[in-house]
Amino acid sequence: MNAKNWKAWLVPGGLLLALTAVLVNSSFFVQIGPSLGFYYGGVFAAGLLLAWRFNSSRVLFSLISLLLAHLAVDFYSASQGTPAQGPFVVTASGGTAILLAALLIPLNFIAFAAMRERGLVIAGIAPRFGLLLLESVIFAVLCRPENNPVSPHRTVADKIPLWILLSFVAAIAFFIWCFFKTRKPIEPGFVWATFAVLIWLEFAPAGRPSLAYVATAALILAASLIETSYVLAYHDELTGIRGRRAFNECLLSLDQQYAIAIVDIDHFKKFNDTYGHNVGDQVLCMVAARLSKVGGDGQAFRCGGEEFAIVFRNTSAKEAFDHLNALRQGIEKSAFQVRGSDRRAERIAATRRDGREDSRNDLRTRETDRRRSSKRKATFTTKNPPSDYLLVTVSIGVAEPSTRYRQPEQVIQAVDQALYRAKHKGRNRVELASTTPLRLAGGKRAQGSRL
Repeated sequence: MNAKNWKAWLVPGGLLLALTAVLVNSSFFVQIGPSLGFYYGGVFAAGLLLAWRFNSSRVLFSLISLLLAHLAVDFYSASQGTPAQGPFVVTASGGTAILLAALLIPLNFIAFAAMRERGLVIAGIAPRFGLLLLESVIFAVLCRPENNPVSPHRTVADKIPLWILLSFVAAIAFFIWCFFKTRKPIEPGFVWATFAVLIWLEFAPAGRPSLAYVATAALILAASLIETSYVLAYHDELTGIRGRRAFNECLLSLDQQYAIAIVDIDHFKKFNDTYGHNVGDQVLCMVAARLSKVGGDGQAFRCGGEEFAIVFRNTSAKEAFDHLNALRQGIEKSAFQVRGSDRRAERIAATRRDGREDSRNDLRTRETDRRRSSKRKATFTTKNPPSDYLLVTVSIGVAEPSTRYRQPEQVIQAVDQALYRAKHKGRNRVELASTTPLRLAGGKRAQGSRL
Protein backbone atom coordinates (compact mmCIF):
# COMPACT_ATOMS: atom_id res chain seq x y z
CA MET A 1 0.00 0.00 0.00
CA ASN A 2 1.55 3.32 -1.10
CA ALA A 3 1.51 6.68 0.68
CA LYS A 4 -1.53 7.84 -1.29
CA ASN A 5 -3.57 4.86 -0.11
CA TRP A 6 -2.41 5.33 3.49
CA LYS A 7 -3.58 8.93 3.38
CA ALA A 8 -6.98 7.87 2.04
CA TRP A 9 -7.33 5.46 4.96
CA LEU A 10 -6.20 7.77 7.74
CA VAL A 11 -7.73 11.08 6.61
CA PRO A 12 -10.36 12.10 7.44
CA GLY A 13 -12.02 9.06 9.06
CA GLY A 14 -9.19 7.72 11.20
CA LEU A 15 -8.18 11.19 12.35
CA LEU A 16 -11.73 12.20 13.33
CA LEU A 17 -12.36 9.00 15.29
CA ALA A 18 -9.01 9.26 17.09
CA LEU A 19 -9.71 12.87 18.10
CA THR A 20 -13.16 11.92 19.37
CA ALA A 21 -11.81 9.03 21.45
CA VAL A 22 -9.16 11.27 23.01
CA LEU A 23 -11.71 14.01 23.71
CA VAL A 24 -14.27 11.67 25.29
CA ASN A 25 -11.66 10.29 27.70
CA SER A 26 -10.26 13.69 28.64
CA SER A 27 -11.26 16.07 31.43
CA PHE A 28 -12.22 18.66 28.81
CA PHE A 29 -15.18 16.50 27.75
CA VAL A 30 -17.20 17.53 30.81
CA GLN A 31 -16.92 21.18 29.84
CA ILE A 32 -18.11 20.71 26.27
CA GLY A 33 -20.83 18.20 27.20
CA PRO A 34 -23.73 20.70 27.06
CA SER A 35 -22.87 21.64 23.46
CA LEU A 36 -22.83 18.06 22.17
CA GLY A 37 -26.51 18.28 21.23
CA PHE A 38 -25.76 21.12 18.80
CA TYR A 39 -22.84 19.15 17.35
CA TYR A 40 -25.02 16.06 16.98
CA GLY A 41 -27.90 17.87 15.30
CA GLY A 42 -25.66 19.95 13.06
CA VAL A 43 -23.67 16.98 11.80
CA PHE A 44 -26.73 14.93 10.90
CA ALA A 45 -28.47 17.90 9.27
CA ALA A 46 -25.38 18.72 7.20
CA GLY A 47 -24.75 15.07 6.32
CA LEU A 48 -28.31 14.45 5.15
CA LEU A 49 -28.26 17.68 3.15
CA LEU A 50 -24.96 16.79 1.47
CA ALA A 51 -26.15 13.28 0.65
CA TRP A 52 -29.30 14.73 -0.91
CA ARG A 53 -27.30 17.38 -2.81
CA PHE A 54 -24.82 14.81 -4.17
CA ASN A 55 -27.68 12.44 -5.01
CA SER A 56 -26.13 9.66 -2.90
CA SER A 57 -28.87 7.35 -1.62
CA ARG A 58 -26.19 5.11 -0.11
CA VAL A 59 -24.93 7.74 2.33
CA LEU A 60 -28.37 9.22 2.88
CA PHE A 61 -29.95 5.97 4.05
CA SER A 62 -26.85 4.95 6.01
CA LEU A 63 -27.19 8.19 7.98
CA ILE A 64 -30.93 7.63 8.46
CA SER A 65 -30.26 4.07 9.63
CA LEU A 66 -27.62 5.30 12.09
CA LEU A 67 -29.90 8.07 13.40
CA LEU A 68 -32.91 5.76 13.88
CA ALA A 69 -30.79 3.14 15.62
CA HIS A 70 -29.34 5.69 18.04
CA LEU A 71 -32.77 7.12 18.81
CA ALA A 72 -34.10 3.60 19.44
CA VAL A 73 -31.21 2.68 21.77
CA ASP A 74 -31.59 5.97 23.59
CA PHE A 75 -35.36 5.52 23.91
CA TYR A 76 -35.25 1.96 25.26
CA SER A 77 -32.25 2.58 27.52
CA ALA A 78 -32.49 4.14 30.95
CA SER A 79 -29.19 5.77 31.81
CA GLN A 80 -28.49 5.46 35.52
CA GLY A 81 -25.22 6.94 36.63
CA THR A 82 -22.41 8.78 34.90
CA PRO A 83 -18.89 7.76 33.94
CA ALA A 84 -17.62 9.41 37.11
CA GLN A 85 -20.05 7.46 39.30
CA GLY A 86 -19.58 4.07 37.67
CA PRO A 87 -20.79 2.18 34.63
CA PHE A 88 -23.98 2.98 32.86
CA VAL A 89 -26.87 0.66 33.69
CA VAL A 90 -29.15 -0.16 30.79
CA THR A 91 -32.61 -1.69 31.08
CA ALA A 92 -33.40 -5.09 29.60
CA SER A 93 -35.20 -3.48 26.66
CA GLY A 94 -32.23 -1.19 26.15
CA GLY A 95 -29.88 -4.17 26.12
CA THR A 96 -31.97 -5.78 23.40
CA ALA A 97 -31.94 -2.52 21.42
CA ILE A 98 -28.13 -2.39 21.69
CA LEU A 99 -27.78 -5.93 20.37
CA LEU A 100 -30.19 -5.25 17.51
CA ALA A 101 -28.35 -2.04 16.59
CA ALA A 102 -25.01 -3.87 16.68
CA LEU A 103 -26.37 -6.51 14.35
CA LEU A 104 -28.33 -4.35 11.91
CA ILE A 105 -26.23 -1.19 11.42
CA PRO A 106 -23.21 -2.95 9.82
CA LEU A 107 -25.54 -5.12 7.73
CA ASN A 108 -27.42 -2.00 6.61
CA PHE A 109 -24.14 -0.37 5.57
CA ILE A 110 -23.37 -3.44 3.44
CA ALA A 111 -26.89 -3.61 1.99
CA PHE A 112 -26.99 0.06 0.99
CA ALA A 113 -23.54 -0.25 -0.60
CA ALA A 114 -24.51 -3.41 -2.49
CA MET A 115 -27.78 -1.98 -3.82
CA ARG A 116 -27.56 -0.34 -7.22
CA GLU A 117 -27.16 3.43 -6.94
CA ARG A 118 -30.13 4.94 -8.76
CA GLY A 119 -30.22 8.34 -7.13
CA LEU A 120 -33.10 9.73 -5.13
CA VAL A 121 -35.92 8.47 -7.32
CA ILE A 122 -38.88 6.45 -6.11
CA ALA A 123 -37.65 3.22 -7.69
CA GLY A 124 -34.34 3.64 -5.88
CA ILE A 125 -35.46 4.78 -2.43
CA ALA A 126 -38.55 2.53 -2.04
CA PRO A 127 -36.59 -0.68 -1.27
CA ARG A 128 -34.38 1.17 1.21
CA PHE A 129 -37.34 2.73 2.99
CA GLY A 130 -38.98 -0.68 3.07
CA LEU A 131 -35.90 -2.19 4.74
CA LEU A 132 -35.79 0.53 7.39
CA LEU A 133 -39.53 0.17 8.02
CA LEU A 134 -39.16 -3.57 8.54
CA GLU A 135 -36.28 -3.06 10.96
CA SER A 136 -38.25 -0.44 12.89
CA VAL A 137 -41.05 -2.96 13.38
CA ILE A 138 -38.51 -5.54 14.59
CA PHE A 139 -37.11 -3.04 17.09
CA ALA A 140 -40.57 -2.14 18.35
CA VAL A 141 -41.62 -5.77 18.85
CA LEU A 142 -38.44 -7.22 20.35
CA CYS A 143 -37.71 -4.28 22.65
CA ARG A 144 -41.14 -4.11 24.29
CA PRO A 145 -40.85 -4.48 28.08
CA GLU A 146 -43.20 -7.48 28.14
CA ASN A 147 -40.83 -9.32 25.80
CA ASN A 148 -37.92 -8.70 28.21
CA PRO A 149 -39.48 -9.34 31.62
CA VAL A 150 -36.79 -11.28 33.43
CA SER A 151 -33.67 -10.37 31.49
CA PRO A 152 -30.92 -9.02 33.75
CA HIS A 153 -29.83 -5.45 33.41
CA ARG A 154 -26.94 -4.91 31.04
CA THR A 155 -24.02 -2.72 32.09
CA VAL A 156 -21.42 -1.04 29.96
CA ALA A 157 -18.95 -3.72 31.04
CA ASP A 158 -21.03 -6.42 29.34
CA LYS A 159 -19.75 -7.45 25.95
CA ILE A 160 -21.55 -7.77 22.65
CA PRO A 161 -21.74 -11.47 21.75
CA LEU A 162 -19.20 -12.78 19.28
CA TRP A 163 -21.81 -13.84 16.75
CA ILE A 164 -23.06 -10.26 16.57
CA LEU A 165 -19.52 -8.87 16.34
CA LEU A 166 -19.17 -10.92 13.16
CA SER A 167 -21.45 -8.39 11.43
CA PHE A 168 -18.85 -5.69 12.13
CA VAL A 169 -16.09 -7.94 10.82
CA ALA A 170 -18.12 -8.64 7.68
CA ALA A 171 -18.78 -4.95 7.09
CA ILE A 172 -15.13 -3.95 7.56
CA ALA A 173 -13.92 -6.73 5.25
CA PHE A 174 -16.53 -5.79 2.66
CA PHE A 175 -15.54 -2.13 2.54
CA ILE A 176 -11.82 -2.94 2.43
CA TRP A 177 -12.54 -5.14 -0.58
CA CYS A 178 -14.60 -2.35 -2.16
CA PHE A 179 -11.75 0.14 -1.68
CA PHE A 180 -9.21 -2.01 -3.49
CA LYS A 181 -11.76 -2.41 -6.26
CA THR A 182 -12.83 1.23 -6.65
CA ARG A 183 -10.11 3.26 -4.83
CA LYS A 184 -12.76 5.70 -3.61
CA PRO A 185 -12.44 7.45 -0.20
CA ILE A 186 -16.05 6.62 0.67
CA GLU A 187 -15.05 3.01 1.45
CA PRO A 188 -12.52 3.89 4.22
CA GLY A 189 -15.16 6.29 5.50
CA PHE A 190 -17.60 3.43 6.02
CA VAL A 191 -14.86 1.38 7.71
CA TRP A 192 -14.16 4.12 10.26
CA ALA A 193 -17.88 4.81 10.72
CA THR A 194 -18.33 1.10 11.49
CA PHE A 195 -15.55 1.30 14.08
CA ALA A 196 -17.23 4.37 15.63
CA VAL A 197 -20.53 2.46 15.88
CA LEU A 198 -18.73 -0.47 17.52
CA ILE A 199 -17.09 1.79 20.14
CA TRP A 200 -20.43 3.47 20.81
CA LEU A 201 -22.38 0.26 21.38
CA GLU A 202 -19.60 -1.59 23.20
CA PHE A 203 -18.32 1.12 25.54
CA ALA A 204 -20.76 4.06 25.61
CA PRO A 205 -24.29 2.97 24.61
CA ALA A 206 -25.98 5.81 26.48
CA GLY A 207 -25.25 9.30 27.73
CA ARG A 208 -23.16 12.08 26.25
CA PRO A 209 -20.34 9.83 25.00
CA SER A 210 -22.87 8.10 22.76
CA LEU A 211 -23.74 11.46 21.20
CA ALA A 212 -20.08 12.09 20.48
CA TYR A 213 -19.40 8.72 18.83
CA VAL A 214 -22.62 8.59 16.79
CA ALA A 215 -22.17 12.17 15.58
CA THR A 216 -18.56 11.39 14.66
CA ALA A 217 -19.68 8.35 12.64
CA ALA A 218 -22.08 10.62 10.74
CA LEU A 219 -19.36 13.26 10.30
CA ILE A 220 -16.98 10.65 8.88
CA LEU A 221 -19.57 9.57 6.31
CA ALA A 222 -20.27 13.18 5.30
CA ALA A 223 -16.57 14.03 5.05
CA SER A 224 -15.88 10.89 3.02
CA LEU A 225 -18.69 11.84 0.64
CA ILE A 226 -17.07 15.23 0.07
CA GLU A 227 -13.66 13.61 -0.37
CA THR A 228 -15.08 11.15 -2.90
CA SER A 229 -16.73 13.96 -4.84
CA TYR A 230 -13.39 15.77 -4.92
CA VAL A 231 -11.63 12.66 -6.24
CA LEU A 232 -14.27 12.20 -8.95
CA ALA A 233 -13.95 15.85 -9.95
CA TYR A 234 -10.14 15.97 -10.06
CA HIS A 235 -9.27 12.40 -11.07
CA ASP A 236 -10.08 10.44 -14.20
CA GLU A 237 -12.46 7.65 -13.22
CA LEU A 238 -11.25 5.19 -15.86
CA THR A 239 -7.48 5.42 -15.37
CA GLY A 240 -7.32 6.68 -11.79
CA ILE A 241 -4.79 9.45 -12.50
CA ARG A 242 -5.49 13.18 -12.23
CA GLY A 243 -7.89 14.69 -14.73
CA ARG A 244 -8.22 17.85 -16.79
CA ARG A 245 -9.41 20.04 -13.93
CA ALA A 246 -6.42 19.07 -11.79
CA PHE A 247 -4.12 19.79 -14.75
CA ASN A 248 -5.58 23.28 -15.18
CA GLU A 249 -5.08 24.04 -11.48
CA CYS A 250 -1.55 22.66 -11.62
CA LEU A 251 -0.71 25.14 -14.38
CA LEU A 252 -1.70 28.03 -12.10
CA SER A 253 0.83 26.98 -9.45
CA LEU A 254 3.85 26.52 -11.72
CA ASP A 255 7.00 28.49 -10.96
CA GLN A 256 9.61 29.83 -13.35
CA GLN A 257 11.36 26.52 -14.03
CA TYR A 258 9.26 23.61 -15.25
CA ALA A 259 8.63 21.40 -18.24
CA ILE A 260 5.36 20.21 -19.75
CA ALA A 261 4.98 17.12 -21.90
CA ILE A 262 1.99 15.97 -23.92
CA VAL A 263 1.71 12.21 -24.54
CA ASP A 264 -0.51 10.86 -27.31
CA ILE A 265 -1.18 7.16 -28.00
CA ASP A 266 -0.32 6.29 -31.58
CA HIS A 267 -3.15 4.97 -33.78
CA PHE A 268 -5.51 4.80 -30.83
CA LYS A 269 -8.60 5.03 -33.06
CA LYS A 270 -7.49 1.81 -34.75
CA PHE A 271 -7.61 -0.02 -31.41
CA ASN A 272 -11.21 1.04 -30.85
CA ASP A 273 -12.32 0.36 -34.41
CA THR A 274 -10.62 -3.04 -34.72
CA TYR A 275 -10.87 -4.52 -31.22
CA GLY A 276 -13.65 -2.55 -29.57
CA HIS A 277 -13.80 0.14 -26.90
CA ASN A 278 -13.13 -2.36 -24.13
CA VAL A 279 -9.62 -2.95 -25.51
CA GLY A 280 -9.23 0.79 -25.98
CA ASP A 281 -10.03 1.34 -22.30
CA GLN A 282 -7.49 -1.31 -21.32
CA VAL A 283 -4.83 0.40 -23.43
CA LEU A 284 -5.61 3.73 -21.75
CA CYS A 285 -5.29 2.18 -18.29
CA MET A 286 -1.99 0.49 -19.19
CA VAL A 287 -0.48 3.72 -20.53
CA ALA A 288 -1.78 5.72 -17.55
CA ALA A 289 -0.19 3.22 -15.15
CA ARG A 290 3.14 3.70 -16.92
CA LEU A 291 2.80 7.48 -16.89
CA SER A 292 2.08 7.56 -13.17
CA LYS A 293 5.50 5.97 -12.57
CA VAL A 294 7.50 8.34 -14.79
CA GLY A 295 10.81 9.46 -13.33
CA GLY A 296 11.83 13.00 -12.42
CA ASP A 297 8.88 13.48 -10.05
CA GLY A 298 6.61 14.07 -13.00
CA GLN A 299 2.87 14.39 -12.37
CA ALA A 300 0.66 12.65 -14.91
CA PHE A 301 -2.78 13.87 -16.02
CA ARG A 302 -5.35 12.63 -18.49
CA CYS A 303 -6.48 15.59 -20.55
CA GLY A 304 -9.08 13.74 -22.60
CA GLY A 305 -9.37 10.90 -25.08
CA GLU A 306 -5.97 9.32 -25.72
CA GLU A 307 -4.05 12.45 -24.71
CA PHE A 308 -2.13 12.77 -21.45
CA ALA A 309 0.04 15.48 -19.91
CA ILE A 310 3.06 15.28 -17.61
CA VAL A 311 4.29 18.25 -15.56
CA PHE A 312 7.87 18.36 -14.26
CA ARG A 313 8.51 20.99 -11.59
CA ASN A 314 11.98 22.54 -11.21
CA THR A 315 13.10 20.57 -14.25
CA SER A 316 14.27 21.66 -17.69
CA ALA A 317 12.93 20.16 -20.89
CA LYS A 318 16.29 18.49 -21.60
CA GLU A 319 16.27 16.87 -18.14
CA ALA A 320 12.69 15.72 -18.64
CA PHE A 321 13.62 14.32 -22.06
CA ASP A 322 15.59 11.41 -20.57
CA HIS A 323 12.69 10.41 -18.32
CA LEU A 324 10.22 10.71 -21.18
CA ASN A 325 12.34 8.67 -23.54
CA ALA A 326 12.65 5.92 -20.92
CA LEU A 327 8.87 6.09 -20.54
CA ARG A 328 8.38 5.76 -24.30
CA GLN A 329 10.67 2.75 -24.46
CA GLY A 330 8.93 1.11 -21.52
CA ILE A 331 5.52 1.47 -23.17
CA GLU A 332 6.86 0.14 -26.47
CA LYS A 333 8.21 -2.96 -24.73
CA SER A 334 4.94 -3.60 -22.91
CA ALA A 335 3.10 -5.74 -25.43
CA PHE A 336 -0.62 -5.72 -24.73
CA GLN A 337 -2.53 -9.00 -24.79
CA VAL A 338 -6.04 -9.07 -26.26
CA ARG A 339 -8.28 -10.94 -23.84
CA GLY A 340 -11.23 -13.32 -24.26
CA SER A 341 -14.09 -11.56 -25.99
CA ASP A 342 -11.71 -8.99 -27.44
CA ARG A 343 -9.72 -11.78 -29.10
CA ARG A 344 -12.93 -13.13 -30.58
CA ALA A 345 -13.77 -9.66 -31.88
CA GLU A 346 -10.38 -9.59 -33.57
CA ARG A 347 -11.05 -12.95 -35.24
CA ILE A 348 -14.50 -11.88 -36.41
CA ALA A 349 -13.10 -8.64 -37.84
CA ALA A 350 -10.41 -10.58 -39.67
CA THR A 351 -13.02 -12.99 -41.03
CA ARG A 352 -15.10 -10.15 -42.41
CA ARG A 353 -12.07 -8.55 -44.04
CA ASP A 354 -10.87 -11.74 -45.68
CA GLY A 355 -14.24 -13.16 -46.56
CA ARG A 356 -12.75 -16.65 -46.69
CA GLU A 357 -13.55 -18.21 -43.30
CA ASP A 358 -16.93 -19.38 -42.17
CA SER A 359 -18.10 -19.27 -38.56
CA ARG A 360 -17.41 -22.96 -37.88
CA ASN A 361 -13.79 -22.80 -39.01
CA ASP A 362 -13.38 -19.59 -37.05
CA LEU A 363 -14.61 -21.32 -33.90
CA ARG A 364 -12.18 -24.21 -34.39
CA THR A 365 -9.31 -21.82 -35.04
CA ARG A 366 -10.02 -19.89 -31.89
CA GLU A 367 -10.07 -23.07 -29.83
CA THR A 368 -6.76 -24.21 -31.33
CA ASP A 369 -5.19 -20.82 -30.68
CA ARG A 370 -6.42 -20.87 -27.12
CA ARG A 371 -4.82 -24.24 -26.45
CA ARG A 372 -1.55 -23.25 -28.03
CA SER A 373 -1.49 -19.95 -26.19
CA SER A 374 -1.97 -21.68 -22.82
CA LYS A 375 1.06 -23.89 -23.47
CA ARG A 376 3.54 -21.39 -24.80
CA LYS A 377 5.52 -18.85 -22.84
CA ALA A 378 5.35 -15.16 -23.60
CA THR A 379 8.95 -14.95 -24.80
CA PHE A 380 8.99 -12.67 -27.78
CA THR A 381 10.48 -9.43 -28.98
CA THR A 382 8.43 -6.32 -29.60
CA LYS A 383 9.29 -6.59 -33.29
CA ASN A 384 7.66 -10.00 -33.64
CA PRO A 385 4.89 -10.48 -31.03
CA PRO A 386 2.29 -13.31 -31.12
CA SER A 387 -0.89 -12.61 -33.02
CA ASP A 388 -2.90 -12.06 -29.85
CA TYR A 389 -0.56 -9.32 -28.59
CA LEU A 390 -0.74 -5.66 -29.56
CA LEU A 391 2.12 -3.18 -29.63
CA VAL A 392 1.30 0.17 -28.06
CA THR A 393 3.49 3.18 -28.75
CA VAL A 394 3.24 6.85 -27.84
CA SER A 395 4.40 10.12 -29.31
CA ILE A 396 5.56 12.83 -26.92
CA GLY A 397 6.23 16.54 -27.19
CA VAL A 398 7.94 18.49 -24.41
CA ALA A 399 8.69 22.17 -23.84
CA GLU A 400 9.76 24.62 -21.15
CA PRO A 401 9.31 28.39 -20.64
CA SER A 402 11.56 30.57 -22.76
CA THR A 403 11.83 34.15 -23.94
CA ARG A 404 9.41 33.27 -26.74
CA TYR A 405 6.76 31.63 -24.56
CA ARG A 406 6.65 32.31 -20.84
CA GLN A 407 3.06 31.62 -19.85
CA PRO A 408 1.90 28.00 -19.37
CA GLU A 409 -0.63 28.42 -22.17
CA GLN A 410 2.16 29.44 -24.55
CA VAL A 411 4.30 26.53 -23.38
CA ILE A 412 1.44 24.14 -24.14
CA GLN A 413 1.21 25.57 -27.67
CA ALA A 414 4.91 24.86 -28.12
CA VAL A 415 4.37 21.34 -26.77
CA ASP A 416 1.58 20.77 -29.29
CA GLN A 417 3.92 21.81 -32.10
CA ALA A 418 6.58 19.40 -30.84
CA LEU A 419 4.00 16.61 -30.61
CA TYR A 420 2.89 17.35 -34.17
CA ARG A 421 6.49 16.96 -35.35
CA ALA A 422 6.76 13.65 -33.50
CA LYS A 423 3.65 12.41 -35.30
CA HIS A 424 4.83 13.75 -38.66
CA LYS A 425 8.25 12.08 -38.37
CA GLY A 426 6.85 8.62 -37.89
CA ARG A 427 5.46 8.46 -34.32
CA ASN A 428 6.94 6.59 -31.35
CA ARG A 429 9.22 9.54 -30.67
CA VAL A 430 9.97 12.26 -28.14
CA GLU A 431 10.37 15.74 -29.59
CA LEU A 432 11.65 18.86 -27.89
CA ALA A 433 10.06 22.20 -28.68
CA SER A 434 13.58 23.51 -29.31
CA THR A 435 15.02 22.72 -32.74
CA THR A 436 18.48 22.20 -31.23
CA PRO A 437 19.55 18.54 -31.68
CA LEU A 438 19.84 16.64 -28.41
CA ARG A 439 22.68 14.24 -27.65
CA LEU A 440 21.93 11.15 -25.61
CA ALA A 441 24.20 9.52 -23.08
CA GLY A 442 27.02 7.56 -24.73
CA GLY A 443 27.43 10.05 -27.57
CA LYS A 444 24.49 8.77 -29.64
CA ARG A 445 22.68 11.49 -31.52
CA ALA A 446 18.88 11.44 -31.26
CA GLN A 447 17.02 11.35 -34.53
CA GLY A 448 14.27 13.55 -33.24
CA SER A 449 14.76 11.30 -30.16
CA ARG A 450 13.67 8.08 -31.85
CA LEU A 451 15.81 5.14 -30.74
